[in-house]
Amino acid sequence: MTLMQKFLGAAAALALSAGAALADPAIIFDMGGKFDKSFNEGAFNGAQRWAEESGGNFLEIEIQSEAQREQALRRFAEAGANPIITTGFAFSSAIDQVAPDYPDTKFATIDGWVDQPNVLSVGFAEHEGSYLVGMIAGMKTESGTVGFVGGMDIPLIRKFACGYAQGVKAVNPDATVIANMTGTTPAAWNDPVKGGELAKAQMAQGADIIYAAAGSTGLGVLQAAADAGIYSIGVDSNQNYLHPGSVLTSMLKRVDVAVYELMKAGEDMPTGFMGLSLKDDGVGYALDEYNKDLITQEMIDAVEAAKAKIISGELEVHDYTTDDSCPVLNF
Repeated sequence: MTLMQKFLGAAAALALSAGAALADPAIIFDMGGKFDKSFNEGAFNGAQRWAEESGGNFLEIEIQSEAQREQALRRFAEAGANPIITTGFAFSSAIDQVAPDYPDTKFATIDGWVDQPNVLSVGFAEHEGSYLVGMIAGMKTESGTVGFVGGMDIPLIRKFACGYAQGVKAVNPDATVIANMTGTTPAAWNDPVKGGELAKAQMAQGADIIYAAAGSTGLGVLQAAADAGIYSIGVDSNQNYLHPGSVLTSMLKRVDVAVYELMKAGEDMPTGFMGLSLKDDGVGYALDEYNKDLITQEMIDAVEAAKAKIISGELEVHDYTTDDSCPVLNF
């Protein structure tokens, strides 16, 4: 089942009407900005695609502080926007406060969780996609040491790290995985300088491949890796093009498709919870002209075999958000 089919299926199951939306949708980008070349930018690309194809308009704002979360939600709801889409787990509390005051408005939280009748919570199986890029890192490393740089230290980012380490260890049991988080506040998503410093520290410990799951902070990781002549792994959007020949691959999280489908559904957007995984093409890894010479067919075959096993249930990747431990990595 594709991502689009899952959205359409959910809408049908809820017996939603097929009428066109009468209001403009809105999207609120988290700190890090809509041009972070990662998570937020993926969401922006999905919104832009919807606007170009439909001829419609959408409202948008890039928040700069925590106080703006609830303010932006209320401003768009009062303006009649529907649905209102947010990017990032940190919106959950604000949506939980605001949604009951606007029962006729649909809200969507990507990566968050809100239990309200007019809210859709969209989650992704980041651990599955991270497992696949971890396999690639484990097969590619020459030093036997690889790194991970996360953004804000939260269970969601540990989910990335643990899946990655599990994939590395699956193909290279003796490999060492170094993991660092950038910080404990939302500012951790927007600090490329700190990302570069953490990458350099991991290189000093022997890491020759570093996976960044840190929003725009990750841009500093990718830059430091390119400068040092080692490999990096991008996240969320396809970041292979940023440093051709240096970005080994990118863990794709199809936030762009999710936002596109939510805006396309408009006021008929489903509510509840929707989880998007490898099975739905909700996550994956990037192969294109920028990294085709870096990954061998043998590596691709191994990753695709593992992907099939994950989809069938034969192979289970540990999910840190449901069990706050990691069997192959100490935080």
